[in-house]
Amino acid sequence: MSSEYDTTETLDVKGQSCPIPIVKTKQAIDDLSAGEVLEVISTDSGSMSDIQGWADGTDGVELLDQQEGDELYTHFVKKTA
Repeated sequence: MSSEYDTTETLDVKGQSCPIPIVKTKQAIDDLSAGEVLEVISTDSGSMSDIQGWADGTDGVELLDQQEGDELYTHFVKKTA
């Protein structure tokens, strides 16, 4: 569980490239209840823009934060509806 966000679930999509991180993120968000937060961990640098674009264009989700580390990209997505 993240110390920054009260994450409900962590999705590990390391080693997978587009479109798999988005597809699995959508599937995982669909299984959450409103107010719950999904942490997504990826090694695909494209996930930064992909998840941002998906969240911006999707009703019922909010991208809380994205963090870029050493070849690791972490996203926090909240289900709002």
